[in-house]
Amino acid sequence: MEKILVVVVGVLAVALAQEIGPRIRISPPLILVVTGAIVGILPFIPEIELDPEWILVGVLPPLLYSAAVSMPAMDFRRELGTISALSFLLVLVSAVGLGFFFTWLIPDLGIATGIALGAIVSPTDAVATSIAKRVGAPSRVIAVLEGESMLNDASALVLLRAAVAATASSISFAGVAVNFLYAVLAAVVIGAIVGAVNLRVGALVRNATVNTAISFTVPFLAYLPAEELGASGLVAAVTAGLVTGTGAVKYLTPQHRFSDRQNWRTIELILEGGVFLIMGLELYGLVRDAQRDHSGVLAALGIGVAALVVVTAIRAIYVVPLVWWLGYKAGRRSDQREFLADASEAVHARRLEFDPAERAGRRRPGMRRLLRRRRLDDLGDADLSGVSVDTAALYDSRLTRRLADIDYVLAAPMGRAEGTIIIWAGMRGVVTLAAAQTLPADTESRPMLVLIAFVVAALSLLVQGGTLPLLIKRLKLPDMSQNRAAGRARLRREMGVAASRVIAESPSVHDSPALRARVVQWTQRADEQKQADDEADDTMPSPAQIGAEYTRIRRAIIAAQREILLRHRESGVYSSGLLTRELAQLDAEEISLDMRAAE
Repeated sequence: MEKILVVVVGVLAVALAQEIGPRIRISPPLILVVTGAIVGILPFIPEIELDPEWILVGVLPPLLYSAAVSMPAMDFRRELGTISALSFLLVLVSAVGLGFFFTWLIPDLGIATGIALGAIVSPTDAVATSIAKRVGAPSRVIAVLEGESMLNDASALVLLRAAVAATASSISFAGVAVNFLYAVLAAVVIGAIVGAVNLRVGALVRNATVNTAISFTVPFLAYLPAEELGASGLVAAVTAGLVTGTGAVKYLTPQHRFSDRQNWRTIELILEGGVFLIMGLELYGLVRDAQRDHSGVLAALGIGVAALVVVTAIRAIYVVPLVWWLGYKAGRRSDQREFLADASEAVHARRLEFDPAERAGRRRPGMRRLLRRRRLDDLGDADLSGVSVDTAALYDSRLTRRLADIDYVLAAPMGRAEGTIIIWAGMRGVVTLAAAQTLPADTESRPMLVLIAFVVAALSLLVQGGTLPLLIKRLKLPDMSQNRAAGRARLRREMGVAASRVIAESPSVHDSPALRARVVQWTQRADEQKQADDEADDTMPSPAQIGAEYTRIRRAIIAAQREILLRHRESGVYSSGLLTRELAQLDAEEISLDMRAAE
C-alpha cells in the first residue's frame, strides 16, 4: 500500500511541476530535482535507492524511442554529420580527457576507472531540448540537440562497458573500436527490422487503442535482442523509433497516429519527470554512503564542480571548430547552388523531350556522368535522349532535394550564437545518474564516484538549465517569423491548388451549385483560416447535413493535400515543423469526418 501511495504522489508531483514550471519560468526538471532533494532529507522519509537496471532497461528505451518517433527524419538526415560528431567522437574525447583529469585528482584511481567515470558524465540529456524549444531556439539547433541526446547515451554506455571490462583485464584500443562498431551497426539493423515490422503490423490493426498498446512494446522488442547479441539496445530503440516515425503517415491511420502521439507524450512526461524526482530523493543516501566510506563529501563536491567545468570546456573547444567547419561547408554549398539550380532546370526541361525510340543504336551519356560535369553549358546542351524518363525523374528529384538542403543551411546558418547555445545546452541528467549506479560494487571509492556523477548532473541542470533561457534571450537571435510565414503561405497556396483540382475533377460539384459553394467554403476555411472545428460548425452545415458526396470530396482533397506534404517531406523544400503541423491538421480533419460518420 505504501509503495502505491509513493507512486501516486510521485506522478502528482511530476504533473504539478509541469503545470507550475512554465508559469514561474523555471524548467520542471529543475523543480523536481530540488523538491526531491528537500524531501529526501526529511527524517521520516525512508532512504530511496532505485535499481539502475530499472532506468537503463525500463526508462531509457521508451524515452529514446518516443523522442526518435517525433524526430523529423528530414532534419535528422541533414544534421547526421553534426549529430554523429557530437554523439560519438565528442563522447570519446570527453571520456578520455575526464579520465586523465579524475586520475590526476583522485589518489589510487586507475585510468580505466577514470575513463569509466568520464563516460558516465559525458552524455548530454534531452531536457536541454525542451528548455531550448520553450524559449525559441533556432530549429536547426534543436534538431542537433535532439539527435545528440538520442545517440550519445548509447555511445557513452558502450564506452562505459569497455572501460569497466578494462579494469578487470587488459583490452586493446582496436578491440574497443571493433566492439563499438559492431554494437552500433548491429543495433541499427535490429532496430530497422523491428521498426519496419511495427509499421506492417500497425497497418493491419484497425483498433487505434490496440495499436498503441502494441507500440508500447516496440522499444523493448528492439532493445532486448540487441543487448542479447552484444549490440547497443538504446541505438536499436532509437532506430526503431526513427523508422516508425518516418513511415507512420504512410502505414498508420490518423486515429492511430493521434493515439500514439498523445499516449507516448504522457509516458514520456511521467518517466522523465519521475527520474529527475528520484535524482533529488537519492541525494541524501549518496552523501551518507560517501561519509561512511570516508571518501570525503566535500572532496566529491569539489571534484564534481571541477569536472563540470572541464567537460563544458572540452565541449566548447570541440564545438567551436565544428561550427566553423559547418560555416565553411555552407559557403561552399552557396557557391554550388547556382550550378545545381541550372542543372535541375536543364534536366527538368530535357525530360519533356525524351523519345524512347531513340535509345537504340547509339550510346548516350549517363545522367550521373552529366551531373558530375562542372560546366553548365555542357549539361544544358547535352543530348539526353538516351536516358529513360524514370532515370531523369530520379535525378531531378535528387537535385531538388540537394537544392532544398542548401537552402536549409543558408536560411539557418550555424554561427557564434548557435554554437554558444549548443555548448551551454550540454546538460547532464538521467543517463549520468543511472550509469553511475552500474559501477561494480567492488570499484574503489565507488560511493565517492557515484556522488561526483550526481553533482555533475545536478549542477548542470541547476546552473546551465537555469540560465539557458536568459542566455538565448541575450544572444538576440534573428527573427525568422517572416520566413516561416512566407513558407506557410506558399504551401497553403499549393494545397489550395490541389483542392481546386479535386473539385474540378468531381462531376457532382458541377451538377450541384449548392454543393460547390459549400465545398469551396470548406477549402477556404481549411487552407486559409485553419480555425477550430467548433468555430466552423457555427458558420457552415456539418458534413452529415451536406451529404455523402460532400464527405467523399473532402476526403479526396485531404488525400491530395497529404500527398503533397509527403512529397515535400522527401524533398525538404519546406521546413519539417511546417509540414508536421499541416499533416497534423489534415489528420484532425479526417478524424472529424470519421467521428461524424460514426454518428
